[in-house]
Formats: sequence, structure tokens, C-alpha cells
Amino acid sequence: MSRVEFISLIAMMFATIAFSIDAMLPALPEIGAALSADDINRAQLILTAFVFGMGVGTFFTGPLSDAFGRKPVIIAGASLYVVSAAVAWASSSLELLLFARVTMGLGAAGPRVVALAIVRDLYSGREMAKLMSIAMMIFTLVPAIAPMLGTVIIAFAGWRAIFIAFALFAITIVIWMGIRLPEPLAREDRRPFQLHLMIGAIREMFAHPTVRISIFVQTLCMAALFTMLTMVQPVYDVIFGRADSFPFWFGFVALMSGSASLINAAVVVKVGMRRMVTWSLASQILFSTAVLFLSNTSLPDTFQFGLFVAWQTSLFFMVGLTLGNLNAMAMEPMGHIAGMAASVIGAISTVLAAAIAAPIGLFFDGSLLPLTSGILTMIIAAYLLMLHMGRVETRLPAE
Repeated sequence: MSRVEFISLIAMMFATIAFSIDAMLPALPEIGAALSADDINRAQLILTAFVFGMGVGTFFTGPLSDAFGRKPVIIAGASLYVVSAAVAWASSSLELLLFARVTMGLGAAGPRVVALAIVRDLYSGREMAKLMSIAMMIFTLVPAIAPMLGTVIIAFAGWRAIFIAFALFAITIVIWMGIRLPEPLAREDRRPFQLHLMIGAIREMFAHPTVRISIFVQTLCMAALFTMLTMVQPVYDVIFGRADSFPFWFGFVALMSGSASLINAAVVVKVGMRRMVTWSLASQILFSTAVLFLSNTSLPDTFQFGLFVAWQTSLFFMVGLTLGNLNAMAMEPMGHIAGMAASVIGAISTVLAAAIAAPIGLFFDGSLLPLTSGILTMIIAAYLLMLHMGRVETRLPAE
């Protein structure tokens, strides 16, 4: 497999999560009308149900791939994803669809998490960092085009056809990987799956103050992102009457905010990870507060819409400036259990973030108040935790 082909395959595995979430956004109104006509807001749970399942799957897919090999775990995860997509396609109730989305998330954790392990198996050092950067640049295009792709599928075949597209996407990954990629983890390098090691890792991580605070802040930042994702389509549709142009605006915002990782890479070495996160959160507090107050005024609709798009971009941008740094801060003291720590951090933050975002999304009432107040509360809490981290770090050497 050439390097270009390998990067393309890894980027496609990464894209499983973004495609599974963002392509669903245009379908939410039709799914709500078809399966939950008495409470259309419940359709938003389709997004957080998937994220919840993916978070739970993240606990196990990494260690399982260490024990049984990379390709078997990806194939098993993709198979569960395909079967769950078929169940979602045939669902006659929202409850069954939500169950299918949870199991889709469990399956999607396979390609998403194990892809990182495959890169680590085959590359190291600066070569690995370079390859990951290229793959992530390709990955950032997926949120930009997924809503438009979802809109096209709905227009031609209805909302159920989106789940067929999901299944075909996963099948393509499995066939491509199965034919072209040799198993990267040799049998002699495999480690047995041991649950007690995961429990021990959790205890050790939460006993370390910097790691503990980083996980909580990462959870709040992810919860703010998931809250925006669950409400963004109703905001464009109900509040601003722009449902038809929503995929294009979402793609524009995704492309604009995709530069955050490049800016972070250029600045974080000079500024430091903690300051970078703290300053990003402080800026978002100011922006979110302005939107909270200005959205309740009698300003022209065009101005209100432009303000919302700018705020949405700033939130996505903030996520790009914080999540990578927070993950690195949490991992730094955990080098001796790096693989296990990565799974635990990703799982805990994702599951808790989905649990926070899901109920907030149900409060959508045709105004921006639930969205702006919910996100502002999360960002303030995250900012206060970062200030506390700074105080903790000044005490650690003395202790």
C-alpha cells in the first residue's frame, strides 16, 4: 500500500464518526415528523445516542485490538455498524432507531479508535505526526460536505436511505482494508485484554489533579460542541427560516473553523497548552455572553443570523484550540499507560458530554435562549476549572 493510499484509508476511518453525525442533521425534521410527531425535539437524541455508544465503545476497542489484532476489531466494529444501520433503516419507532444509533456508535468506535493504533504501529516520531496532520486535513473536509450529501440523499431517496449510505461507507472501508492492508500488529506483540488494568488506569488518572481537571474541561468543551450540533439544524430552520441553505452554511463554518488546528500548532509551543485553553475559553465567554444578550433584542434578522453564524464558527474554532491540548495535558503524566489512558480519556469525556448535551437539546423552544445559556454555562465552568488547574500546578512542586 502506497503512502497516499494508506493516508486515504486512515482518513476514511477517521471520517466514520463525522459522517455518521453530520449527514444526519438535514434528516432530523423529517425523522421527527415521521417517528415523534408529538415531540419533534426528541429527534435530536439521534445524534447524542450515537455519540454515547461511540464513547462506550472507546473504552474497549483499543485494548481489544491490542489483544486480537487491529483488523479483526475493525471488521467486527464495522459489521456491528452495518447491521445497526440496517435496523435503523427499518425502524418503525424512534425508540428502536435510538437503540440502533447507540449500537452504530459502538461499532463506529472500532474504525475510529483502532485507526490511531494502526498509524502508531507503522510510523513513529515526526513521520507519524506528519502523516496524522495530512490525514486530519482530509478529515476536516467531511463535516463540510456531509450535510450537503445528506440533503442530496434525502431529496432523491428519503431519510431512510441515509442509513444505507452509512452501511455502504463501512463496507467500503472493510473491503479496502481487508484487501490492501496487512495486519499491522504481529501476534508476538499482542497483549491480553484485562479489565482490571482499565479499572486501575481510571483510578490512577483521577488521582492525578491535572489529569482529572483536564478530563472534566474536555468533557464540558465536547458537551458544548454536541449541544450546538443537536440544536443547529432547528435554529437554522425554525428561528431563521434557512433550512434549504443550512448544509451550505454548515459547510462554510466547518471549513472556516478547520484552520484552528493549524493556528494551534503554530502558537501553542510559545504560549503553552494551559494558557492556550484558558484564553480560548475566556474569549468564548465574551462571545457567548454577547450573543445571549443580543439575540433577545429587536435587531434585524439579517444581523441576528450573521451573529449566530459567527458564534457557531467561533465555537467550532474554540473546540479546535482546546480538545487537542486538553487531551495532551491529560496524557502527559500517563506515559507509562498511554494506550489505556487514551481509551479511558476518550470514553469518559465523550459519554459524559453526550449525557450533558442530550437533555439541553430537548429544551429547544424556538429561541436561542436554551442553546446560548447552556453553552455559556458550560464554558464558564470549564474556564473556572482551568483557573483552578493553574493554582494546582503552582502547588505541585512544593508538594
